[in-house]
Amino acid sequence: MMDRSRHLIALIDELARTRGRTVAAFREIRERHGLSELEMVVLSAVTGAAHPPTVPQIGRSLGHPRQVIQRAADTLADRGLVASRENADHKRAKLLVPTSAGQALKAEADARGLAVAAKLTEGLDEALIARTVAGLRAIREAIEGNIRNNTAAESVT
Repeated sequence: MMDRSRHLIALIDELARTRGRTVAAFREIRERHGLSELEMVVLSAVTGAAHPPTVPQIGRSLGHPRQVIQRAADTLADRGLVASRENADHKRAKLLVPTSAGQALKAEADARGLAVAAKLTEGLDEALIARTVAGLRAIREAIEGNIRNNTAAESVT
């Protein structure tokens, strides 16, 4: 029987393969709007946030360096899809907010995305998808907790 580590490696492989298929399936939506994959992800992070995020917060949540996220945010700002606002908690890390154009583009992309997703999920059990999402979320949260704990333990030694 496989141990947890081997299961995790198998999971990572399946996620990479699934990601490759979905990136290709959704490519037309991004290209239609002239956005890179990362720019679309940053726009999603800004439009979907409960509170306006900063570039470093987005970077941490996605596991990308701040500079990479900053370039994507700058492109989105240049296109009028996001704007920056002063941050009372931090002088240099501006808050990102979607513009009406950014919200409209995201809504249109989401509508097209749902149509693509409907085709991709034909024949799949909805409950299986929901359980898988819940399971992946639990795994991600546990990994994040382990990373935090290991980082904290390493800084103590």
